Amino acid sequence: MKIDVLTLFPEMLDSLNSSLTGKAREKGLYELNCHNIRDYSADKHKKCDDAPFGGGAGMVMMPQPIHDCISAVDTEHTAKRIYMSPRGKVLTQALVRELSNEQHLLILCGHYEGVDQRVLDMDIDMELSIGDYVLSGGEIPAMVLIDSVLRYVPDVLGNSESTVDESFSQPLLEYPQYTRPQEFLGVSVPEVLVSGNHANIDKWRKAQSLEITRKNRPDLLEGK
Repeated sequence: MKIDVLTLFPEMLDSLNSSLTGKAREKGLYELNCHNIRDYSADKHKKCDDAPFGGGAGMVMMPQPIHDCISAVDTEHTAKRIYMSPRGKVLTQALVRELSNEQHLLILCGHYEGVDQRVLDMDIDMELSIGDYVLSGGEIPAMVLIDSVLRYVPDVLGNSESTVDESFSQPLLEYPQYTRPQEFLGVSVPEVLVSGNHANIDKWRKAQSLEITRKNRPDLLEGK
């Protein structure tokens, strides 16, 4: 998979060089390129924002630098072009799986009060939100998208079954996990998990998943 990120602050994406995403990049399992939108500004001062028509607070990212950057990075429009936006479609696990099948993702990170609508209409395929709240820019949402999608790219996870039982991969949230030591500060691991009876373990985990979902996300059980 190839991922191109368009941003005014490419240094914010440096954290993707750590942990699972960093190791996967080192192994050549995906390609990540960060492009500074400011480099494509036709303004002599590399200006990329201006006041909104009609008035209002803040500044709006200008269409020219973004359009030229997108055109240079994805000349033939072979990428799935995504704009991270609080007004976009909410990212779900099902959508993550769908996007993991793409060969090329182009992710636009907005800033300030947003992006000129004309460039979104001309150059963007979909708007995505990571939740019902507003951040100062699209870089953190872009990293969320990249991390979640890469988990489905072959060989990124050591165990291909790791994504099967995770929360939102199934209709229920994930069950509790335990590891050594078997007893910690007087609290023991549930006996069923050390019983060796895998049928009972599966039954216990499903019951726990149901209880956690009912407590934390009852909306996931509506209609089921």
